[in-house]
Amino acid sequence: MGSMGWLGRRARKRLLFLGLAWLTVVAIIASPVALGNASTLPQSDIIQQESHLAQSLDPVSRFSQGKIDYDRGRFADAVLAWQASEQIYQQAGDRTNQALSLNYLSLAYQHLGQWEQAKAAIEESLNLLTTPTDPALLAQLLNTKGSLQLASGQSEAALPTWKAAETAYSQADDVIGVLGCQINQAQALQSLGMFRRSQQVLERVQQALTRQPDSLIKATGLRSLGMVWQAIGELDEAQNILNQSLAIAQTLNSPANISAAFLNLGNTAQALADIDAAITYYHKAAKTATNPLNQLEAQLNQFKLLIRQQQFNQAQDLFAPIQHNLSQLSPSRYAIYVQVNWAESLIELLENSDGYSPELIRSQNIAQLLAKTIAQAKALNDIRAESLALGTLGKLYKTNQQWLESQHLIQEALLFSQTINARDISYQWQWQLTQLYQQTGDLDAAITTNQDAFDLLQLIRGNLVAMNPDVQFSFQEQIEPIYRNLVRLLLQRPSTDNLKQARQVIESLQLAELENYFRASCLKAKAEQIDTVIEDNDTQAAVIYPIILSDRIAVILSLPGHPLETYSTELPQAEIEERVNQLRQSMNIAYSNRKRLTVSQTIYDWLIRPIETQLAQQDIKTLVFVLDGVLRNVPMAALHDGEQYLIEKYSIALTPGLQLLEPRSLTQLHLRSLTAGLSQARQGFSALPAVKDEIEQVSINIPSTVLLNQAFTSTALENKINTLPVSVVHLATHGQFSSNPEDTFILTWDKRLNANTLAQLLKGKNQDNTPPIELLVLSACQTANGDQRAALGLAGLAVRSGTRSTIGTLWSVKDQSTAQAMIQLYNNLTQPDINRAEALRQAQLFLLQQDKYKHPYYWAPFILVGNWL
Repeated sequence: MGSMGWLGRRARKRLLFLGLAWLTVVAIIASPVALGNASTLPQSDIIQQESHLAQSLDPVSRFSQGKIDYDRGRFADAVLAWQASEQIYQQAGDRTNQALSLNYLSLAYQHLGQWEQAKAAIEESLNLLTTPTDPALLAQLLNTKGSLQLASGQSEAALPTWKAAETAYSQADDVIGVLGCQINQAQALQSLGMFRRSQQVLERVQQALTRQPDSLIKATGLRSLGMVWQAIGELDEAQNILNQSLAIAQTLNSPANISAAFLNLGNTAQALADIDAAITYYHKAAKTATNPLNQLEAQLNQFKLLIRQQQFNQAQDLFAPIQHNLSQLSPSRYAIYVQVNWAESLIELLENSDGYSPELIRSQNIAQLLAKTIAQAKALNDIRAESLALGTLGKLYKTNQQWLESQHLIQEALLFSQTINARDISYQWQWQLTQLYQQTGDLDAAITTNQDAFDLLQLIRGNLVAMNPDVQFSFQEQIEPIYRNLVRLLLQRPSTDNLKQARQVIESLQLAELENYFRASCLKAKAEQIDTVIEDNDTQAAVIYPIILSDRIAVILSLPGHPLETYSTELPQAEIEERVNQLRQSMNIAYSNRKRLTVSQTIYDWLIRPIETQLAQQDIKTLVFVLDGVLRNVPMAALHDGEQYLIEKYSIALTPGLQLLEPRSLTQLHLRSLTAGLSQARQGFSALPAVKDEIEQVSINIPSTVLLNQAFTSTALENKINTLPVSVVHLATHGQFSSNPEDTFILTWDKRLNANTLAQLLKGKNQDNTPPIELLVLSACQTANGDQRAALGLAGLAVRSGTRSTIGTLWSVKDQSTAQAMIQLYNNLTQPDINRAEALRQAQLFLLQQDKYKHPYYWAPFILVGNWL
């Protein structure tokens, strides 16, 4: 290579981390908060001097200048430098360094949102390596290609690409490169819904990294692994690994790595809702940061949390340090992102500045800051950054009620984001425009733009967490309102088409909530529209879709053979949720019967009273509810019309969406059960003496394989599920569903089996050629009291596992009454011409008709999720 030989094997290995997707893939399309790493930034005049100097130097210097610009977030400048080096290397016939230049060009194009150019560059780069070549270089190119594929939503294609990269790194004896590719593969597996495989890969990486001698590379690798654990919801594991990374960085006295570990520990603590710990970590991250940019990231995260905790004095102490650090930044995408982030925090403070010093957050100062960032983005030719700055300035004008100016700015921001197909920010500007149109009374435009935002969310929903890790922690603030507002707008014009669309939005919200809960795509198996199920299988079923809006509870009704209709009760959302929570509390035996019946009848009046006549006229036997929000935590069976409970008139089923997994009647099947349970006290949980009788009685009704107490280990359960041709899995044990997937589990003899792992066990069974699991019964489990999202765990397990139906309980009841209900359930399931919902209803009525169990506390918590046939 002559004078260009410095870009040989050893030098390329030093540059390898620029191309490692496990360090950069999130930053490709990160939000303003997710800044990534950057080196200390020199002053702008030095940058201009260096860029000018690079124009007259050889291609090696141009290549090096491209890396400098890339590291500083000046991606358009990096493109120009690497285009120049690629052309000169091409003219010189140096295919190796030409391929390397194209590789980095692809990375820079990805940051700029120029996906076709990025794809063309990496493909041309790989095509240059037509003969056996340096495996380290091939690995780097393949890594970049996998990064592009994942960012483009091609997870299935990214997986074999990263496997090939892993092979090449192995041939190059690059252990860290191998582990990085394995982390990338785990992310691809996660996005494909192969959660257990993803987790197994990450566990192997963790073991391999732990065996490596302590070094800064190991600290970085552990930190990256911790970030992936965090992204997939394994927060305790993330915390553990990040602490290991921190310990190594402290031992080696690396302030930059210490600061990065503290920052990610702060993000994890925030995800765990440990706000005080998060604030402390962010403070430590800022204190140990080695450059203004990294310090700013920590300070801004700390500032946001202090404001939300209303710790205004502590927040005010950060004003001067933040302003000082901002003044030290040279123009770059990262600098623009932190300035936009700061402006957003100030706008939020401006909107909620009661009791706080408004002179510190004048609109004029925020506007000047954003105008500066817009000019910087234009100078850098960074369309994505310009869109973010323009849209944020538009939000400021909206806060000041300058509707027309705000509209123009946000429309311009939207145009820029659409130019680079940046869907993850386009939907935000469409949502801002929706609110503007509503404010000015333009309902048609509001519906159109709200629909556009919804459509984009549908396209990117499965990758939304990967595209913007912060979304998973703010779903209820940033995403959910877009769905609910569209329903509200559509119901203002309740045509048949609008009602169908509103119903679709409700389903999509349900699935989006589940995907946010599990941080993964939930529903990928073959499904069938619920209308088709009713028409073909059960014309005596009605579907009820209540949705809680800011000013009412609205209900959509689907009756067989009839157009959709809607009705509503106008009440503030807070009052609706208070009444629903009162109903949950009233299920306690100690609660007054009179008060319980009063609140039960109130909710009956909202949901059922307006349609009583229609239900009777059509001889409806089954009510299928698609429940929303806090309604998921209360039993529809216990609603009361003044004379009877709802369960006394109808069978009841729940579904998290309009689609059901391949509906089939149990009467068509030969039932065989895997039945497992704990009757003895275990791991701090009380004994369940009646479980033994329950399991014995289940075995009498249907052929069963039994795992009781010591035999009921997690390994034994997995082995039996994988090998036995069972259609029913019955688990009689303690368990809990909460808003945190890590606190959602069932108890086996040896461990807590979390919902993700159980879902994967069942899903693996349902993906085999053997008959699927038709019914999962979770006896003695409960949803966490007072936890508004707890029932998502139960619904999510039902959907993600691929199990056709799941029977669980909203709270844990006496094991004796539960055992009786379960025995009756299986007696009923073996009877001809009785479906699952009716079998459960008859079991509940069996308890209701006994004096000692007539209180809803005993019979109401049992719910059926999924296929009721």
